[in-house]
Amino acid sequence: MHRHHRSVILSAVVVAGALLATGCSSSSGGKKSEDGPAAASAGKASTPRMTVAMVTHASPGDTFWDLIRKGAQAAAAKDNIKLVYSSDPNAGNQANLVQNAIDQKVDGIALTAAKPDAMKDVVAKATAAGIPVVGFNSGVDDWKKLGMLEYFGQDENIAGEAFGERLNKLGAKHALCVIQEQGQVALEARCAGLKKGFSGKTDILYVNGTDMPSVKSTITAKLTQDSSIDQVVTLGAPIALTALQSLSDSGSKAKVATFDLNRELVKAVQDGTIEFAVDQQPYLQGYLAVDSLWLYRTNGNVSGGGTAPVLTGPAFITKDNADSVAEFAAKGTR
Repeated sequence: MHRHHRSVILSAVVVAGALLATGCSSSSGGKKSEDGPAAASAGKASTPRMTVAMVTHASPGDTFWDLIRKGAQAAAAKDNIKLVYSSDPNAGNQANLVQNAIDQKVDGIALTAAKPDAMKDVVAKATAAGIPVVGFNSGVDDWKKLGMLEYFGQDENIAGEAFGERLNKLGAKHALCVIQEQGQVALEARCAGLKKGFSGKTDILYVNGTDMPSVKSTITAKLTQDSSIDQVVTLGAPIALTALQSLSDSGSKAKVATFDLNRELVKAVQDGTIEFAVDQQPYLQGYLAVDSLWLYRTNGNVSGGGTAPVLTGPAFITKDNADSVAEFAAKGTR
């Protein structure tokens, strides 16, 4: 971006901030909440108050997003930011929430692009309104095309490939990759990467991640039907813990490894019931996404120079190193 163009955008953002100070707001649409300071804070900026909207595709009850919000809250507390969080797993509804943020003239937007096509128009509208947009968590292959300033997350193709290579070392021959939301780009990329890195056979199984009893019965049925499956790969901690019940129900001798952590999952890695987990560090994603908008506004910084994503994973959590993250998992930040 040219320096002159950037200064125009920055001045527009400052104007937007002034408008907000007059109390203009919209109460329409979607699930929204203003987040207060998190437990972890590194002092507080004396820069002018700014408002950042974080809009994700989180499903209700998915613990993964609690970690992202805690990171975002910590950055907001440090940077004197009013953080307004909203989410909807439906891509059209998520786009409407982004439009709400534009209408409220926020100073910056951090969003996930799990369904990139649905975000294209609203990102363009935000940019036209002088509101900087950063991406995180989903959309690593699309953030530049969508016109976002920067991106924070894991390259899911690379993570999937590394996952597959680790399974080779463990001697697995037939993997079942369980996708909890069909068409979600990050999840599909993980299984595609796994297929590339894994020298054995890979099957894909789609389940409805919002209905855990259904997840359990679908995985159980597949394992019962095909006893040659010796490795279950899940793409979220709650799915992994449910898959353990499916193993028990089906009498399968398969092992389970997963993407993403929560407190219970770290314990399962520590006691050996889950082989390993890939941590994309969601707390870090939330923190960096919010902090980047503060840095852009106060100092014109663009992480990755606006051309490369900032990678937060993959970090492999195994029995050997799980103790080192357990204390943070217990606090709900890993």
